[in-house]
Amino acid sequence: MKNAARLAIVLFAATITPACEEPDLSVPTAAEVEQYFEATRIHSATVVGNVAEITIAQSAQQLRRGGRIWAQVGPYIYLFSEPTVSLFRDFGGLAGVRVVTIVGNTEVARALLPRTALNELTWRRALNVAGRARLEGGERVSLLEDLTRFGEDHTEFEYNPRYTRRR
Repeated sequence: MKNAARLAIVLFAATITPACEEPDLSVPTAAEVEQYFEATRIHSATVVGNVAEITIAQSAQQLRRGGRIWAQVGPYIYLFSEPTVSLFRDFGGLAGVRVVTIVGNTEVARALLPRTALNELTWRRALNVAGRARLEGGERVSLLEDLTRFGEDHTEFEYNPRYTRRR
């Protein structure tokens, strides 16, 4: 009787336990990362370990006109975007996406977004804040400031003091 009960429990557990699948631990190649960001002004893409790094050439003229806020917001404009969402969705082994903005050969800013930094709700917020900043940021600087604050709250970031110090 005891063996029959154990067998029944094992069979029941086997029917309610989903099939174990191997987790997707794939990481994109640099060429694949470039394809995801092909609609942007991507300078280069690399994959270091399990982090995709996208380098974006930022306009020196934009920084002269927009100053500190444009230097800070640069990475977040690209980081909080559909290409980043797609990379995380399509490559389960990708631990983070880093965006680095440059002017010429000089780094202006960088921000690393870890895979686990945002959930479904905060991703919607990120896309909304970034989308509004892209559309109206030239006329409403407060949208760029909102995106910068959101980015600083959810990423590991560094700014080049040459471009971001207060005068």
